[in-house]
Amino acid sequence: MLHRSEEGTDGADGELTVPMAWLYAEYIADELLRTGDLMPPTSFEFRAGRDALALTIFLSDTEGELSGIRVVTQLETWLSLTAYDQPWQEWVRERLAELAAVAAESGRPAPDLDLAEDAWRWLQETELLAPDLNAVPGGAPVVGEDEGPKVWTPAWQLGLPLGHLAIHLF
Repeated sequence: MLHRSEEGTDGADGELTVPMAWLYAEYIADELLRTGDLMPPTSFEFRAGRDALALTIFLSDTEGELSGIRVVTQLETWLSLTAYDQPWQEWVRERLAELAAVAAESGRPAPDLDLAEDAWRWLQETELLAPDLNAVPGGAPVVGEDEGPKVWTPAWQLGLPLGHLAIHLF
């Protein structure tokens, strides 16, 4: 979507390019997570889930038409992309590279892609303290939910299953 502006332009001929596709993907992801009520919306875990889902939604839109009507029909696609046994991280890298190549060829600003790349960078570079799911069973007894072995985990590894579960709960 383009918006005309006289100052602070990103596009040619005074056009400001608004990243509507990314903002819409982020909105859908936010709504899915809020509906699932899995984490407080102010937590880093929620942000990890929202960013992972938004990336999945944005990058799976090969037609460039995120439509509100199509959201329900896309749930199965998003579930399959976020499933545990899928190479989601590699898929994200490939799709971002494809979109970057298209943007470079067109020579036009790609604010949606810029925001997606920022989200991906945050998901890779940020580590969150999470329960160690690979801990040896039968180890120290877990008394409370916050006790037990924990490990620093890249945000995408925590956000992806959270997003997957939110889709299931929707």
